[in-house]
Amino acid sequence: MASPAKLGQNRPDPGKRLLVDPARSVFINCPFDDEFEQLFDALVFAIVCCGFTPRSALESGSVAEPRMERIAGPLFSSKYSIHDLSRCRGHGEANLARFNMPLELGMAMARRYLAGETGVEHDWLLLVPESHPYMRFLSDLAGFDPKAHNGTVVSLVPKVAAWLVSRPDAVPTPSPRRILAALPSFRSQKSSLAKEWGGNIPWTELVTAARKSAPSL
Repeated sequence: MASPAKLGQNRPDPGKRLLVDPARSVFINCPFDDEFEQLFDALVFAIVCCGFTPRSALESGSVAEPRMERIAGPLFSSKYSIHDLSRCRGHGEANLARFNMPLELGMAMARRYLAGETGVEHDWLLLVPESHPYMRFLSDLAGFDPKAHNGTVVSLVPKVAAWLVSRPDAVPTPSPRRILAALPSFRSQKSSLAKEWGGNIPWTELVTAARKSAPSL
């Protein structure tokens, strides 16, 4: 794999079609399953409404590119990232937990500590479920201030918007109430896009739909 300083460089970047500015980019690290879909849509939409560009491992749409490259590329070319640890409990007959999200959080933390060497800053937000004993298996996070949500869009959006609006690169942003009110329009557009693209919506189309649905100030 390329060095951290070169990740996201020297190769075609699908995000360029969205006029991506790394200083205003937010990488999303969360589950991509059906159960989390509404929260994922809310994350994408809230990021757009706050004047930032969402980035994701989903954006390359390339199965020929190694998965780690699809994660590291947009993560290392984004100044910000949001990490949701909602899948850290055991699931299924084997009672296995999902460790992809903690792994990507670790990559974001490492990038922040490399800022002195690379000159590229990185800041991140950690989201955890309410009453979740995450400190039992991630004790190294002691001293950080994760934001808890109860698994609903209504509880998630204000936490994300409040964090983004307090970033140095923030712009005037609609209130969480207005973001939530406009969210159904985005989900309706996403549903139409899913039909057009057979369920495989290009990342550019998804972000464009979010921008079209975002409320004006």
